[in-house]
Amino acid sequence: MNASEEYEIMIGNHAAAYACKGAKVQVVAAYPITPQSPVVEKISYFIESGELNARMVRVESEQSALVACVAASATGVRTYTATSSHGLMLMYEILCWAAGNRLPIVMNIATRAVGAPWSVWTDHQDAFTVRDTGWLQMFCEDNQEIYDTNLQAFRIAEDPCVYVPTLVSYDGYILSHTFMPVRLEPQSRIDDFIPPLKHHLNLGDMNVVKGVCPVTTPHVVKREEGTAPGYYEFRYSLQRAMEHSIEKVVEVHDLFAEKFGRSYGNGIYKAYKMEDADIVIFAVGSVASESRLVIDKLRAKGIKIGLISLKLFRPFPAKHLREVFKDIKTVVVFDRDVGYGYEGILFTELKSALYQLKNRPFIKGYIVGLGGRDVKADDLINGVLRTIELEKKNEYVEQTEFIGLKLDELDFLKKGGKVENGR
Repeated sequence: MNASEEYEIMIGNHAAAYACKGAKVQVVAAYPITPQSPVVEKISYFIESGELNARMVRVESEQSALVACVAASATGVRTYTATSSHGLMLMYEILCWAAGNRLPIVMNIATRAVGAPWSVWTDHQDAFTVRDTGWLQMFCEDNQEIYDTNLQAFRIAEDPCVYVPTLVSYDGYILSHTFMPVRLEPQSRIDDFIPPLKHHLNLGDMNVVKGVCPVTTPHVVKREEGTAPGYYEFRYSLQRAMEHSIEKVVEVHDLFAEKFGRSYGNGIYKAYKMEDADIVIFAVGSVASESRLVIDKLRAKGIKIGLISLKLFRPFPAKHLREVFKDIKTVVVFDRDVGYGYEGILFTELKSALYQLKNRPFIKGYIVGLGGRDVKADDLINGVLRTIELEKKNEYVEQTEFIGLKLDELDFLKKGGKVENGR
């Protein structure tokens, strides 16, 4: 088989759609929003042409789309949706219902800035904003990874040890609309990798009467037919499933790598030039991709620097990251998001994870690339060099630092104005 037969050139959105086709998704419901729309447009084509035996549910909003997926998943069928930015915000209430009912829905986020002010360009604010809803969350760096991660996501989410809905995120435009070669696997091999769904609810069986989403009490309830868990026990169960899913993520990733010959680190994070590194960049998605160029440039200057590109964000793999960073001197975190009122979200998460280390590294975080602002290699290099100098002085900067701002170009500043209280 020659290269032209093995690979197809496609945008990231279509890579996601082909993965859904390969996974034989049965119900799809989504509402168009830039830059996600081409995903479900392509899936609609597959259904209309007879290439995918699935039901496309037409809805009036993103919230309705996820409601349809929740209902369909509860009947025991494989379901999928996709969204972005404010579409994801509109789904927020239903995200919690999907997770609480342990429905193995897979959803893609083509990441995009959240208004106001309005923007259709990429950052990671939307994906990180829903981090506490109970969904697994994974990030991708290229179109092949989008295809492969979606295939893995169905197997992970539907595993009886997990049964947790899963988000697969990739940068809007940077991946969603950029053409790259993607290897599409034969259907027979995908079928062998993703077993048929055996749902724990399966309301489609009319011979068994079941209730879903009952009102719970704060305490365990004793009945003649047995005890029923209280709300607290349900939350405990979801938390434990999330924690234990890390092992399943690794297991499924390794099985995928063995079967298809492509791997992404250990399924949790991807390491680049970490063998002798004493300085490490920590990032996700497009920022991690740009950081590889930065590392090559700094290595040429004699700086021993490496990259940890986080793939699994929820559950946050604290134990694995402590092992990675236990002998590292300095860590530079680049966030394409803001935890408003504090700092970058990745920065906060990593600091918390590494707190238990006896010899914690010096950690510095920066905000970059909000609203699609270019994340340039020179900007990241300046962040690394500044962090090295701060570490030498053992100087901690409390204020959140933004890289790539153009405040000096603003007209009112040129006229002698100054930024006060955010204005």
